Amino acid sequence: MTGVDEDFAASVFERNCASRGVLTDITGRWGSLALGALHEGAFRFNALRRRVDGVSEKMLAQTLQALERDGLVRREVQATIPPRVEYSLTDLGERVAAKMKDLIVLVEGEMDQVRAAQEAYDRAH
Repeated sequence: MTGVDEDFAASVFERNCASRGVLTDITGRWGSLALGALHEGAFRFNALRRRVDGVSEKMLAQTLQALERDGLVRREVQATIPPRVEYSLTDLGERVAAKMKDLIVLVEGEMDQVRAAQEAYDRAH
């Protein structure tokens, strides 16, 4: 017995649903960027930190731990001297990251429209 109700249907709109926390891990500032970067391939920690420009070491470590706990990221320690740690996506992480990458591409491609909307809003307010 795992303590999980087998009849429970996940609903992110329910206050106590565990899926809400997972969604927060995925869509948080650093989670979405880490997933987007890892969609490009495996990274060592410092290379991933350089790819996700602006993230602190502490925040990236916390983000990767949360995504690993959620089953989206795999942390592989290779038996070398010194030990080499590499991060990659699990199968579930690949599926989630593909959706995240689609969103990233959509937003980047529509930035002219976004900027125009922001300027119009700023002028009106």
